[in-house]
Amino acid sequence: MDDKSLSVGQLAARSGVAVTALHFYESKGLIFSTRNAGNQRRFPRETLRRVAVIKMAQRLGLPLSSIHAALQSLPSHRAPSAADWRRLSAQWRDDLTERIDNLMLLRDQLDGCIGCGCMSMQSCPLRNHHDQLAEQGPGAHLPAPLEEKQT
Repeated sequence: MDDKSLSVGQLAARSGVAVTALHFYESKGLIFSTRNAGNQRRFPRETLRRVAVIKMAQRLGLPLSSIHAALQSLPSHRAPSAADWRRLSAQWRDDLTERIDNLMLLRDQLDGCIGCGCMSMQSCPLRNHHDQLAEQGPGAHLPAPLEEKQT
């Protein structure tokens, strides 16, 4: 790891990401470090590109679990390439499109909701989205989990 590695401070300065965020990413398995003889973290330079991918994915609103799965598909010994990014972005495109469609629908429903102001548990499409149990009347309709029944 010698001169090609970065300390956590150097990685933070070069990537524009706080040291605490880098420690968090490492704790979640998104990036990896080794320790030098003085027990200080050292990150391979390739980590800069991985951090850039993480930040872009977060900006897209992707959950850390999706980001982690995507990074697991990348080789750990080199920086993600443009081809890697194309593959990852293609995987995320459908999810983003679905979320955009849902947000547009929500936006369009919000206008009507502001006008009515009811926030009805029975009929409000924003407060009670896709409610199927309401047809069975008020109260709980799902059976208690098995462990609750036994106690």
